[in-house]
Amino acid sequence: MHLSILQCGAPPPDIAAKHGLYPDMFERLFAGRGWRFSRYNVEEMVFPDSPQVADAFLLTGSRHGVYEDHPFIAPLEQFVRDAFEQAVPMLGICFGHQIIAQALGGQVEKASAGWGLGRQVYHMTPLGDRALCAWHQDQVVTPPDGARIIAANGFCPYAGLIYPGERTLTVQAHPEFSTPVAAEFLDLRKNDPAYPPDRMAAALASLGEPFDIDPVVDYMATFLERAVEDAQKDRPVMKHG
Repeated sequence: MHLSILQCGAPPPDIAAKHGLYPDMFERLFAGRGWRFSRYNVEEMVFPDSPQVADAFLLTGSRHGVYEDHPFIAPLEQFVRDAFEQAVPMLGICFGHQIIAQALGGQVEKASAGWGLGRQVYHMTPLGDRALCAWHQDQVVTPPDGARIIAANGFCPYAGLIYPGERTLTVQAHPEFSTPVAAEFLDLRKNDPAYPPDRMAAALASLGEPFDIDPVVDYMATFLERAVEDAQKDRPVMKHG
């Protein structure tokens, strides 16, 4: 399977120097499955020629809001709509979760609940209660028509969605953030006035409990592989001669 990673943003330089860019994190996350990877820095306006250049696409996190006025937002939304209409599988993470929702008719806002930081436990329909790292203030507040909720908690009711056709899966949390990466993000921002001190302290304390990364990644990988297999079956057979 060929997974193309659409890089929608970059981690802070100190973290990137140690752990790589978001595509590097995801390539490590899905390593060992025999997949082939490519990447496009869509934040810098580098886009695939079409959704047909790969078997599936992964849209990463970003420091940007999907409702903000950045040059790459509108063409990325159009790419999402094109991929969805062509039944090309997609996986969206954090910003990717939000931009897919917005592109397909949902609504994303800066949530009144404020920042979600550190270890968060979500009830995931296929997996039960699972803990992942969260880092967001924006949320999907109205999912697109037909989207099915597969992850939620009291803070984030639309934390995971599967879209009609079973080819697109998105999650608000960051399965690519291990405990060391999460700790470094929090340490880097612990004195930033943009983040409430009580939430930062609670987020740092939450890292004493483990994340459930492996079962969530296995679930996402299985979803993508099945979606790609189904998409290939549905492609018309070309006759020659």
